[in-house]
Amino acid sequence: MVRPRRDIVEVHGTTRLVRVYNASGRAQQKWDSFRYTGPLAHARFDPHRPAADGSPTNSADHGVLYFGLSVRTSIAEVYQTSSIVDRHTKKPQLVVIRPSRTLRLLDLVGIWPTRVGASQAISSGPRWRTQEWARVIREACPDLDGLWYRSSMDSGNPAVCLWDPPASSAMPDKPDIHLPLDHPGLDLPLARICEELNYTLLPAD
Repeated sequence: MVRPRRDIVEVHGTTRLVRVYNASGRAQQKWDSFRYTGPLAHARFDPHRPAADGSPTNSADHGVLYFGLSVRTSIAEVYQTSSIVDRHTKKPQLVVIRPSRTLRLLDLVGIWPTRVGASQAISSGPRWRTQEWARVIREACPDLDGLWYRSSMDSGNPAVCLWDPPASSAMPDKPDIHLPLDHPGLDLPLARICEELNYTLLPAD
């Protein structure tokens, strides 16, 4: 199913991964916390098996965490539903990390999807279908740290989905950058990003 030398992207410890998450609210998280509840309707590669009625389930065997390789990709993905970047409600945070070891990710940008009967729509098609692919891949390749795919919201730029186990062992002791999204130093970068994406940036206060 997977050719190690051709279908695997190795993400080394010099690579910076970017995440935006909520530190408050009903689904509050920490900067390094995997989500073990799923699949969620908006989450493309959640590998969890849903309940009989289709609702999310809890499983310690399936943690998931999504990253971009840039702040723009993360903003585009996280706020795609409303196109409104709210810097206050739920206390959103920006975190940048470098993995503590090399990550091994299945390359969905390459020819692998075609070889197994899919296409590049795996990064942009209906999420219920891409979640089915995630479950099949997870079952067949439990040693993979996750997936390397195209962001459907940011010009096809790279995005990363990590699965735990085993990816939690690649999380560093501390992040390179960890700032609230309403930090004054982010005013100008976020304004530029939102202008490029045609997203609305709400005031920090």
